[in-house]
Order: sequence, then structure tokens, then C-alpha cells
Amino acid sequence: MKNVLVVYFSQSGQLKEIADAITEPLEAMQDVNVSFYCIEMEKPFPFPWVKESFFDVFPESFLQIPAQIKPVSQEILDKKYDLVLFHYQVWFLSPSIPANSFLKSPQAKQLLQSVPVVTISGSRNMWFLAQEKIKTLLKENGALLKGNIALVDRVGNLISVITIVEWMFSGKKEKHLGIFPLPGVSQKDIEESQKFGHTIGQALQNNHYDDLQEKLLAQDAVRVSPYLVAVDKKGNFIFSKWSAFIIKRANTRKKWLKVFVVYLVLAIWVISPIVYILHLITYPFKINKIKKTVKYFKTVQSV
Repeated sequence: MKNVLVVYFSQSGQLKEIADAITEPLEAMQDVNVSFYCIEMEKPFPFPWVKESFFDVFPESFLQIPAQIKPVSQEILDKKYDLVLFHYQVWFLSPSIPANSFLKSPQAKQLLQSVPVVTISGSRNMWFLAQEKIKTLLKENGALLKGNIALVDRVGNLISVITIVEWMFSGKKEKHLGIFPLPGVSQKDIEESQKFGHTIGQALQNNHYDDLQEKLLAQDAVRVSPYLVAVDKKGNFIFSKWSAFIIKRANTRKKWLKVFVVYLVLAIWVISPIVYILHLITYPFKINKIKKTVKYFKTVQSV
């Protein structure tokens, strides 16, 4: 009997839907037992979010400062797993606080040590450097990263800003004003992610994961936009400055968070389009570097 552990945290229910779709083929296999572990916080985060609490988690999110999670059940801890499917969200260009908090807990090391892992993210569109941070944490836990699936909102960058923010603040996954597309990973992509489960199941049965990522890539598990990688890198640099600045100013934190929000709005709507234009202009001169970047982020390799 093969044991599979599915780890996830979901506020809206989207990531749980993705987890259910991917694991459905595994649960149908007679010699596979699937266990689900939902990360629970001692102090839960709100959903829907209100503006103040949403931006208040920015410094700790980006800096990957863990918060207290509820203990993992003994039933989960007592099993030896052959594979872990780790589902996570991206908050402020870093793994979400719940995902980060779990990976920095003693229980994570106990569960992940020497175990093959497939990471599965459901994000707006910029998951690239968050995945690098996940790689680091998995390595620290002795886990063996064998595959990665990155499901994203496929609409345009600026459109998705509007729709995702509306979803986070309203709690309703619906067409904003009746004209914008639905936010988040499309229902079609969620339902079709069962195909990844079949591929993962074959690797699990054969206990052979060396070519798993190649097979997942053939199923469109990862798409890499060079432009979004560039924005992600620039965003990480800027966020590192803002988060380090704000975290040290407990007494004036709220004031500086408001300033950060103003900056963020300007960066998204003014600076981001300029970066895109510059990207298009310089693209022909950086084609070889861009090809290497795309190839790298499609793999499960580490720098």
C-alpha cells in the first residue's frame, strides 16, 4: 500500500478544489491511500479580507516570518508517506504565511524527510520566486522535490489585479460589474488538472520520479512568462526594502503600510506598463538569457 499526503491551505476553497481534482485519480487506485492535511492557524486569517488586515500581513508574508499553526494530528504524523503533494498560495510574492509556517515547523521535517514531493501552486500569475523559496524550505526539511505544477489566472496582468482584489475583499468568485472575467484559476483548468493526477499516479506506482517533471510539462503543468519573471524579480527587490523598513517600525506601522499601498498602486498601474514596454524593446537583445530563464523555471532544479 502506497501512502500519499496532500498538504494544503485554502481560504476561498480554490486550492482545495485543485487538490481534489489532482488526487481523484490517486484515490481511485486500489493500492494507494490518500490522507489530507489542511494547515490550520492558531490565529486564523480572515476571509473575505478587509483592506487593513490584507496589507497588514505584507511584511511577515514577504519576510517569511512564521506564525503559530495548530498541531498536526497524530494520525497524520504516525504514517510513513511515499509521496507528498504540497499545495500552496502566493502572498506578496512569497509562499503564504500558512504554507511557510508549516514548512518551518518540526512536524514538516518529520513528514517530509527523504520523501518525494510535488509542489502545486494556485496563484494570480507570479509564482516564480515564491517557488524558489519553497525549494529552499523543502531542501532544509530533507524533502526530494520531483515535480511542480503552477496553475494561474490566465487573463491579463492588470485585469487580474482588479478581479482578484475584488474577490479577496468580497469573498465572492463572480464577474466583477458583470463585465470582467471570473477571478482565479479557471474552472476548466481546475477540472482538467486530473490529468496531472494520472501522471503522478504512474510515477508513484513505479516509484520512478526522475522524468516526472518532463511528463508534467508535456501536459502544460507550467507556463513561464519572461516578462512576469522580470516583474517578479523587480518586485522581490522592492518588497525586500519595504518589508524590512516597515517591520522595524511597530509604532508607525499602520502609517507606513498606507504609504506602501499608495506606492503599490502606482507601481502596478504606472511602473508595470513601462517595464512591459522596456521588456518588449530589449527582448531581441536578451533572447538567449530569456530562453535559459524560461527553461530553468520549468524545471525542479535549484540554482
